[in-house]
Order: sequence, then C-alpha cells, then structure tokens
Amino acid sequence: MAGHAAQARAERDAARTERDAVQAERDRLSGKLDETQTQLRHTESELAQLEVQLQHARSDADEKLGLLRQEQERLGQEFERLSAAALRQNRDEFLQLAQERFKGSEERAKNELEQRRNAVEALIKPLNEQLEKVTNHVTSIENARTEAYAELRTQLEAMGKSSEKLREETQQLVTALRAPQVRGRWGELQLRRVVEAAGMLEHVDFTEQASVETADGRLRPDLVVNLAGGKRVVVDAKVAFNGFLEAQEAKDEETRNSRLAAHARHIRDHIETLAGKQYWEQFAPTPEFVVMFVPSDVFLDAALEQDPTLYEHAFERNVVLATPSTLVALLRTVGYAWRQDALAKNAQQVLTLGRELHSRLSTMGSHISKLGRQLDSAVTAYNKTVTSLESRVMVTARKMADLKVVDEDLDPVAQVEKSSRHVQAPELVTATEEPLVALENIDQRYGVDVSDTSADADEDAG
Repeated sequence: MAGHAAQARAERDAARTERDAVQAERDRLSGKLDETQTQLRHTESELAQLEVQLQHARSDADEKLGLLRQEQERLGQEFERLSAAALRQNRDEFLQLAQERFKGSEERAKNELEQRRNAVEALIKPLNEQLEKVTNHVTSIENARTEAYAELRTQLEAMGKSSEKLREETQQLVTALRAPQVRGRWGELQLRRVVEAAGMLEHVDFTEQASVETADGRLRPDLVVNLAGGKRVVVDAKVAFNGFLEAQEAKDEETRNSRLAAHARHIRDHIETLAGKQYWEQFAPTPEFVVMFVPSDVFLDAALEQDPTLYEHAFERNVVLATPSTLVALLRTVGYAWRQDALAKNAQQVLTLGRELHSRLSTMGSHISKLGRQLDSAVTAYNKTVTSLESRVMVTARKMADLKVVDEDLDPVAQVEKSSRHVQAPELVTATEEPLVALENIDQRYGVDVSDTSADADEDAG
C-alpha cells in the first residue's frame, strides 16, 4: 500500500513537471505569435503604401507616354510637310531643267527621225507589195476550199433525196424491166437521170456512147463524165440483172436462192469483162479504174448477199461498183480530189512567194544594217572633224579675240554622242534555208511537199 502511494506521488510530480514545461512552451509560442502578428501588420501597411506608390507611378507613366505620342505625331506631321515641300521644290527645278535640256534634243531627234522614216519607207514599199500578193493568194485558196465544201454538201443532200425516190420506184420497174431491150435502155436512162438529178451539169458534162478504136476493136462505154480540168471518169451501165428479176418471180425459196446466185455470177462475170477492156488506157486522163453502174441498190445488195467478196474482187481488177446512191458521191469525190490538186499547186505558188519574200526581207535587212553602219561612220567622221576643229582651228581663232580683232568669242562645237541602232531580227540579219513557219502549215492543209519546192523557190528568190 505504501508503495502504491509513493508511485502515485512520483507520477503526480512528473505530471506537474510536464505541465509546467508545456505551459512555459505555450507562453513562449504565444509571445512569438504576438511578435509575428505585429510584423504581419507592419508588412501589410508597407504593402498598401507600395501599391499606392505603384498606382501613382503608373498614372505618371501613362501621362508621359501620351505626351510622347502627341509629340511623335506632331514631329511626323512636321517632317511630312517639310519633306513634301522640299520634294516639290526639287521636282519643279528638275522638270524645268529637263525641259530646257530636252527641247533642243527633241528638235534634232525629230529631224533625224524624219530622215530615217523616209529611208525605211522606201525600203519597206516592196515588202508591202509582196505581202499583199501573199494575202491575195491565201484568200483565193480559202475561198476555193469553202466553195468546194459547200458544193459537195449540196450535192450529197441532193443525192440523198434522189436515192430515196429511186428506191420507191424500183419495185414499180420490175414488171417493165422483164423485156431484155427495155432492161438495157433502162440502165442507160437511169444512169443519165442520176447524173442530171444531182445537178452535175452545172460543173461537169458527160458524153453518152463515146467510142474509141483500139487494136482489139471498138470500145463504147455508156457514159464518160468530163470533170473540171480535163479529167474524165468512164462509167458502164450494161449490167445484167435477169437473175434478180427471175428470183422475184420464184415460187419457192430454193429456186429464189438459185436465181440470186446466178445474178451474183452475172455481176462477177461483168466485172471481169470491164477489167479486160481497160478503159483508163483509152480515155486518159482518167483514174485507173472504171465505174460499173448498177441501176438499183437492191440489185447490188442481193448479189452481195450471195457473194460478199464482190467488192474486193472488183477493186482488185480496178472496177468500182456504184449504185444511184453512191455514183454521184464517187464522181464528186474524184472531182474534189482533182480540185484539191489544183489548190495544192496554188499553195506551192504561195510557198514560192513566201520564200521570195523571206529572201527579200533578208536583203532589205542587209541594206538597213549597211545604212546604220554608214550613219555610224558619218558620226565618227563628224566627231573627228570637231576634235580637229577644236584642237587646231579654234585655238588660232580664239587668239584673234585676244588680239581684239573680233569682239565675240566663238561658241564651242558639240560632238554627237548617239549611234544608230543595229538590226536584231534574225529574218533581217541573214537569209535562211528553212521555209517560213506560217507556210509550213500549207504542207499539212493542202498536201504540198515543202522539201520538193525548196530548190525552185531558192532559184526564184535568187
């Protein structure tokens, strides 16, 4: 029991000691807190003063910045005013001085320009004449081409109308054509009607039953079409179509096919006959073929159904199969080809004129260059004369003024500082062996071989 009491007292004493230590620490911390709060209040007071000072400083800075900007604008406006005035004064003085200097130069340049203009006009006059010739030739060629195309279009339209009409009449003619004498005459009459209905008489004529004697006997084609330029095309209309008419009267399909096959054989045999006559050798100038006219498209269509190789067989033997729907187009195509040949010859003349013009351009360029060199030589001689005058004659003449022989001094003689401009265009510097670029298009448009005509053009230009 006594032991527990002693332990309790010891614990109590320890607790008191600890309490005293804690109270002492609290007092120390409380004092330190008071000191810190005092410093904080002092710091806040200083911060408030600094903020007030900063606000005043910002206000002063803004005021000074505004004054600086106003002063900058004022100085800028003053500088612009002074610069504009100085620039205007310098410009007026420069313009006045330049006007005085250029006035004298303008008069001299005007006189020189007039002299050179007259010389150039004299040289260019032949060039203008050659250009007019070229323009006239090109215009003529273009007009001829336009007329040819318009004419061909008109004939094709007429051919279409006549073909439609002929198709409608074919069936009506079958009965009448059963007589052999009627068939022969009808083929010739049909050929004439096709040619006349297409309006070919305005540009070509034809000869019926023209004959010519040969070593093998007399040749008499049904029609010889005479085209422009003396060209001729031989047309034969003696085609037998008995088999076709018999096929139309056949009662069964086998008989019909048999008669149509015979009709195709008749066509093939007649091709061989025409090929053997060789009309193109007796009626020159003519293409190396003869036209075999079939009076109706249905006759040829029926033969082609039985023998599809008829066209190839005829072409191999220089025979051209034609019907009412294709004959006029064929003749017009041949005539157009010959007309294009005439246009090509005109194009060759244009090419020759172009090369001659190009050569004359080169010659004129050499004359102009020679004139420029002579002008430079004249200026050089003039400057040498002025130098000699200044160094030898004017010196003695000025001594007379010093001796009071004359009252006025002699004005100095100015040298000429300008020189003539040299010709730079390659066409005017030297001749060229190549054709003009514009004329090369003729090769593509009209089929003219530029290389074949270059030698002749060079000879003419020379």
